[in-house]
Amino acid sequence: MNEALAAWAADPARSRGRLHEEPRDAQRSAYQLDRERIVHSTAFRRLMYKTQVFINHEGDLFRTRLTHSIEVAQLSRAGARMLRLNEDLCEAIALAHDLGHTPFGHAGQDALHACMAAHGGFEHNLQSLRVVDRLEQRYPGFDGLNLSFETREGILKHCSRRRAEEIEAGEPGGVARRFLDGTRPSLEAQLVNLADEIAYNAHDIDDGVRSGLLEVEQLDALAGFGPLRREVLAEHPELARHERRQLFEVLRRMRTRQLGELVAHTAAAVQATAPASVDALRRLPALAALPPQGRAQSDALKSFLLHALYRHPQVRATTDAAGEVVQRLFEAYCAAPHEMPADFAAADERERAVADYIAGMTDRFALREFQRLTGERSFPSALQPGAVFDRVAAH
Repeated sequence: MNEALAAWAADPARSRGRLHEEPRDAQRSAYQLDRERIVHSTAFRRLMYKTQVFINHEGDLFRTRLTHSIEVAQLSRAGARMLRLNEDLCEAIALAHDLGHTPFGHAGQDALHACMAAHGGFEHNLQSLRVVDRLEQRYPGFDGLNLSFETREGILKHCSRRRAEEIEAGEPGGVARRFLDGTRPSLEAQLVNLADEIAYNAHDIDDGVRSGLLEVEQLDALAGFGPLRREVLAEHPELARHERRQLFEVLRRMRTRQLGELVAHTAAAVQATAPASVDALRRLPALAALPPQGRAQSDALKSFLLHALYRHPQVRATTDAAGEVVQRLFEAYCAAPHEMPADFAAADERERAVADYIAGMTDRFALREFQRLTGERSFPSALQPGAVFDRVAAH
């Protein structure tokens, strides 16, 4: 094993392998190969045009699922380096964790889940695993990307017992087993899960302020933001006149502080338990965590964003319209499967095939398909490109 890595870090030379056996690559480790396959996948490119919070056409500078994934990867690699974990594995998990997300963000996921209620439901973590295991078709010997066990395990962050039993039946002792026996994923997977949270708390604040739906002053009462803003203004009083630069600095410090707290708390937990290997670590409670104060601050930020941004009437107007687009696309394709590409139209499980097809769409392709199939505009004129967030165009 690489001597620079901790004893409990994932070692690619000891990977549990892939679903389809392949010769070992002489130039790249298992996790480096995973990362490259993810980056070159069609699903990864589509993330460029998938919603994070704001629909893709609402502004050029808002985060998309692609930029979000890159930010998660950056934070994950930084944390892995500090904890002597495997950076390549962290990056692969981070870049792939949202591959199964629908167009229009969580509004699209909720709508598709409702459509699939009688057919097993829909959840983007499960869909991300489905993408890398089955839906990508790039290689002659197998469907999917044939990623390593450790990367696939990190992608599957959440799973109900029923779905875990279904996956376990097809892959005994595989990536869903931990949801049945109460074990944990690698520390790399645990770290990425928390880096995801740190990233979206910070960048959703940035996008919310950029959109004009949030004011910086609204955040001053939050312990995870207000003291940092006052600290920045005390050190740089000239930034009182430069809101964007002021916000960038506050959010930079917020990310840095949260990542530092995560690393320190996790390092202390690992030192206290001293797992001798990755397998020993899997049998312990989750070790990657924010300290109690940091957890409370992060939860308060999430609660604020939920009520002030994600449920803002202007955001709800677009997400409600987006949900209707997904619902009506689902109904249209179920009624006329020939409107989908042949591989999807010929599938035995029609509803699941329709869900796969819709989940793979970008925002703009879904809007074009909606207009093609219904002859209707998908959003009211007030929500068409350029009409909502004009103030962001020059910034």
